[in-house]
Amino acid sequence: MTAPVRVFDSVNKTLSEQRSVYIEDGKITESWAHLRPESLVIEGGGRVLVPGLSDAHAHVFAAGSTLADLTMGSTGRGYYNAAAEAERMLMRGFTTIRDMGGDTAPLKEAIDAGILPGPRIYPCQAAISQTSGHGDFSIVDDAATLLGGPPSRAEAIGFMRVADGRDQVLAAVREQLKKGASQIKLMASGGVTSAYDPLDVVQFTPDELRAAVEAAADWGTYVSTHVYNVEGIRRAVEAGVKSIEHGHLADEKTIALLAEKDVWLSTQPFIESDHHYDSPVSAEKNRRVCEGVKQTLAWAREYGVKVAFGTDLLLDPTGSGKQAEMFARMATDDFGFTAAEALTMATFGNAQLFRLAGERDPYKEAPLGVIAPGAWADVLLVEEDPTENLSLFEDPDKYLAVIIKDGRIYKNRLGVVPWVRK
Repeated sequence: MTAPVRVFDSVNKTLSEQRSVYIEDGKITESWAHLRPESLVIEGGGRVLVPGLSDAHAHVFAAGSTLADLTMGSTGRGYYNAAAEAERMLMRGFTTIRDMGGDTAPLKEAIDAGILPGPRIYPCQAAISQTSGHGDFSIVDDAATLLGGPPSRAEAIGFMRVADGRDQVLAAVREQLKKGASQIKLMASGGVTSAYDPLDVVQFTPDELRAAVEAAADWGTYVSTHVYNVEGIRRAVEAGVKSIEHGHLADEKTIALLAEKDVWLSTQPFIESDHHYDSPVSAEKNRRVCEGVKQTLAWAREYGVKVAFGTDLLLDPTGSGKQAEMFARMATDDFGFTAAEALTMATFGNAQLFRLAGERDPYKEAPLGVIAPGAWADVLLVEEDPTENLSLFEDPDKYLAVIIKDGRIYKNRLGVVPWVRK
């Protein structure tokens, strides 16, 4: 029996000679000798088989909705939009995402149960912010919630949680874990979209950050922080944070510190046109962030920092399709990685970051991001060689012939040809 595909080795960044790949019970298996009738044997006609892609900083709850949908629409609208966006992500070839803000644990449960199509989800639930921080969506004249003010709509729908002081931070972290978070996200510096905090602002005191790290560690998982600036990154690292989200305004010494402390840099290859802002203040913030990322990535490569690929697309449903475009962008001169390096980053590499969730890892039963015996059967059959041309993923309708997640076929454009049942 022959079943030829060329397999991308996401650990060593190489392509195999044509060989067979077998799937049984949702996982890659060693051989066809003991397969049951419902098992899958891949015959790809020499096409390239790669692990499913992953996005380390996704917002499925917010990517499919506008700000008005989430803040003024009915509660259900955001959930329905999230379900639709989850299916679109899967059909772009993203079989796993780490969701970094939004009430996505219920969606994850529905997807895992096979009720809805979508990627595996590592939810953080509500992102935690201080008053006047990146996640404070309250009206400016409202009193702080700690001082008796009302929670914002973003808090009411589980998108954000405002917490001030050690006790509130402990409660906020534990609340997200109670709701199914696999990791925790805090806002540790100013942001582009937020109304009250310039990019230079540092958020959460060292004690508040340590409180979050301690509460997460008690549950066997970790804290990540939204943070752009040097002081915020250093404060987060000193507190024990394991993943820096963004980091676009870091300096060289701070990037070197990430390598020294074995902290991940989960960043995004932004260009200005990825987001559009009516506010000139936000537009200027966006310009500064986009100017910084190329240098940040160059230093990260130089010092051997663990880099994760993500997109951070949100609040613009018309732009969520840029997820694949941003991935392909990693393998351009501007961002400095080869196609094989970027493909490894979005498969095996991201999976190592996801594994920091420890006991809270919902998919710890098997490896992710590799095509090897015992690994989850999340694979894509690509028409051409993506190690030579990553832009293939920008046109999934044309170049993704087959999409499988958890051993289940979600797309098979080749009809019966690649799947032989024995």
